[in-house]
Amino acid sequence: MNTKPPAQTVLAGLIGHGIQASRTPRLHEEEGRAQGLTYTYELLDLQTMNADTSALPRLLDETEARGFAGLNITHPCKQAVLPLLDELSVEANAIGAVNTVVFTNGKRIGHNTDWWGFAESFKRGLPDVPREKVALLGAGGAGAALAYAAFQLGVQHLLVYDVSQSRAVQLATHCNQQLAKDWAEPILRPESALATANGCMQATPIGMYGHPGLPISASLLHPNLWVSEVIYTPLETELLRHAKALGCQVLNGSGMTVFQAVKTFTLFTGLPANPERMLRHFSTLMP
Repeated sequence: MNTKPPAQTVLAGLIGHGIQASRTPRLHEEEGRAQGLTYTYELLDLQTMNADTSALPRLLDETEARGFAGLNITHPCKQAVLPLLDELSVEANAIGAVNTVVFTNGKRIGHNTDWWGFAESFKRGLPDVPREKVALLGAGGAGAALAYAAFQLGVQHLLVYDVSQSRAVQLATHCNQQLAKDWAEPILRPESALATANGCMQATPIGMYGHPGLPISASLLHPNLWVSEVIYTPLETELLRHAKALGCQVLNGSGMTVFQAVKTFTLFTGLPANPERMLRHFSTLMP
């Protein structure tokens, strides 16, 4: 991982839609304070700006000009930002989505720390669950990162479902091309994906504050299914609540959020983050 030399003053931010509930600013700033940095982390919320992804070129120009070390990128910008970057890390190129942009030496370098964040959280929270066949809900930027993580975690067959059939096909095709084998399969209906799956990885924005509800019918859940979530606002989504009621093993999105921030902190500052300290601090930020 290419990182900047350590700096004493750091300015960073997050671009996304509906991100006012994000704990990421305080997570970064507190770790910076603990390491003796002057660290400022700003929210650049497309919703409060009454803007969409077409604002990305302007926002990247402005933040780069202001001396930002980098930006986190979240829904719905993780793929839309790609044409605006000069280089991609190996992982970001393989995934086809970026959640971190580093400004360095006049270049914009795209990284993906989401996949590692999810994998680290999964290893801690669901270490012994079966992984023969796993359903992935959502084929956007978060879904692409989870697909990459799933392969690294030993998932043998991935079933990809998205409300946009073409997007599910695109992600499955991308995965199979990267791996040079038929590993991922697009699924037309969630029923066919979940009926025989060992686990379900939820990677859509449905269930977070501002996007309430369930990404699938709760009737499709069954006790033999483990369920993981990328959302942490709220910590217990409707999907996880229904899954827990059935006795499913579940994993919320808090660990992924912290561990992706661990990697991103180092990319922005050039300093190693303290994962356990960041986990402890994150727990104090939850309502």
